[in-house]
Amino acid sequence: MAGQRSMVLVMVTALFLFCRATTPNGNEWKAAHATFYGDMTASETMQGACGYGDLFKQGYGLLSTALSTALFNNGQTCGACYEIQCHNSTQWCLKGKITVTATNFCPPNYSKPDGNWCNPPLQHFDLSQPMFRQIARYRAGIVPVIYRRVPCVKHGGVKFEIKGNPYWILVLVYNVGGAGDVTDVKIKGSNTSWIQMSRNWGQNWQTSAQLVGQSLSFRVSTSDGKMVQAVNVVPSCWRFGEVYDSKYNFP
Repeated sequence: MAGQRSMVLVMVTALFLFCRATTPNGNEWKAAHATFYGDMTASETMQGACGYGDLFKQGYGLLSTALSTALFNNGQTCGACYEIQCHNSTQWCLKGKITVTATNFCPPNYSKPDGNWCNPPLQHFDLSQPMFRQIARYRAGIVPVIYRRVPCVKHGGVKFEIKGNPYWILVLVYNVGGAGDVTDVKIKGSNTSWIQMSRNWGQNWQTSAQLVGQSLSFRVSTSDGKMVQAVNVVPSCWRFGEVYDSKYNFP
């Protein structure tokens, strides 16, 4: 990025390092289509391909979407936020816009090359039904839309859910503000240097380092070049299956 980044150092329960950068994709609107899946409870949207679990408990709720192959980018776009509005259909469009977070994948169906809107190279959003019905009439089924990437506004801090076993640690990183889509994670135990983690699937990141009994710190980077450093955000008495809130988020 251009040399206008600024560093801000904040010490509380965690230490954060912010680098200023531009909004992802600016304000450019692009054309796509949208459908919906599931009923009005949106229960079918849980446990998606991004690795998130209960979207209500994790703060995403109904404001979620599955992405077609062209947008999903092998899971790297998980957590990104999109502003969407129905476009160019007076019969089916409703006024207004929605902002949703990418939490799932809309798989292609190559047996129907002309009948599956999630086949590449199409850009498509498969929304929860409540979100779809805010921008279009239910009977439409599928509508043309315009969309743009927007910064994610999340309540609370970046959260880390630790899973795995003493020999293999899997960390789900979620509730990420700003660009939203995590592109790199590093972990540090109180007795180690920084360790590079690798993406397992979605926004689950893994390491084989043995870190049980150590307090944990994280460096989380997003696609717009920003990085948050959270020092000792996880206490040494941490347990598998627990979620740890960093208390702070990307601006």
